[in-house]
Amino acid sequence: MRWAPMLHCASDLNIHKGYSYHVECSDGGPTTGNQPFTTFLTQQYPAVKEHYPGEGRRRWRLRVAEQFWRQCSHLAPALQIPMPDTSAGAARVDDSDPLDCMSTERPELGLIVRTDFSNEDAWSSFCSRLAEGEEEFVQSAIGDHAANDNMIPTEQTLDDTEDHMDESDDDDDECPPKIFYLISPSSPEQRASLSDISNLTVLRLLNDVEVRPAPSPSQGIKRIKVPNRLVDFNGWQEIYTGKQIWIYDSKSNLDQCVRLVSHSGNMYGTATGDSWRARVSHICELQVHIASGTIRIDFGGLDRWDGYERQRNMAEAEQAQHI
Repeated sequence: MRWAPMLHCASDLNIHKGYSYHVECSDGGPTTGNQPFTTFLTQQYPAVKEHYPGEGRRRWRLRVAEQFWRQCSHLAPALQIPMPDTSAGAARVDDSDPLDCMSTERPELGLIVRTDFSNEDAWSSFCSRLAEGEEEFVQSAIGDHAANDNMIPTEQTLDDTEDHMDESDDDDDECPPKIFYLISPSSPEQRASLSDISNLTVLRLLNDVEVRPAPSPSQGIKRIKVPNRLVDFNGWQEIYTGKQIWIYDSKSNLDQCVRLVSHSGNMYGTATGDSWRARVSHICELQVHIASGTIRIDFGGLDRWDGYERQRNMAEAEQAQHI
C-alpha cells in the first residue's frame, strides 16, 4: 500500500462564474449513525496497529475501513458484526498521527493545501489576497464586537463597567488566530508528493475516515448502478471528519480560486470528496460560517459539484494502493 504525500510538520460571495449556492442552517459536520463501523473499528484497530507500527491513527483507521469494505457484500442487506468483548475495556482508537501537527493541532479553522508549484507569482498573489481577506474579516468582527460593547445597559454599575473594560483590554492584547493554515512545502520531494493529488487523497492525509449509512434516495431517484463507497455501497458511505480542506491546483494560478472539498455526500448521488471552486476573496467568510455550522452549501438541491473530480475520487476509492 502507498501512503502518498511525504509530509512532515515543519515551519516551512461571489462564487466562481456559472455557480450559485443555497445556504441553509446546518448542525455542523456530517452525522454518522455509524455504530456498525464503530464496533468493527473497536474490534480490528488493535491488531492493525500492532501489525503496522508507527503508521499513525489515520492510516490505521483506513486499513480497518478497507477490511470493513471487503466484508460489506453487495448482496447482504446489512453488515452483521458481533459485539466486541469489552471485558478488558474498550480499545483506544484516538492515537496521535504524524500529521496532527498540521491539522487537528492547528488553531486555524481551515487548511489550504497547495498541489501545484508551477507559478510562484500566482501563488504569492493568492496568499496576498488571502491575507487581505483575513485582515478585513477580522477587523469587521472586531468592529462588531466593539459596537456591542458600547451598548452598556443603563442599570449597569460603574464597577461593572470598569470590570468589563478590563476584560476587553485583555482580549485586545491577544492576536486573533488566522482563519487558514497554508500547507506549501518547500522541498522538491514533498512538492512532488503533493502535485496534482485528488480531493480524496488529501482527505485521507488530513482527516479521519468514518463509515455511515448512505443518504436515502429521494422519491423517483434510483440507486446508483455501480456501487461505490463514496456514494452508496450496500447502503453505506465512506465519509471523513476533521478540518475543512481547500485545495490550490493548477487552475488556481489562473482563476485565483480553490477547491472546497466536502467531507461527505449529503444528497443521494453526490459523493464524499466532491468539490467546487470558490474565489479567494470570499473563502474567509465561507470558512468561518462553515466552521460555526451556520451554513451548508447545497446548490438548492442541484448537483453542481465538479464531475471530473468526483469520477477521479470514485476511481481511487476502489484502489487499495491509494490508501
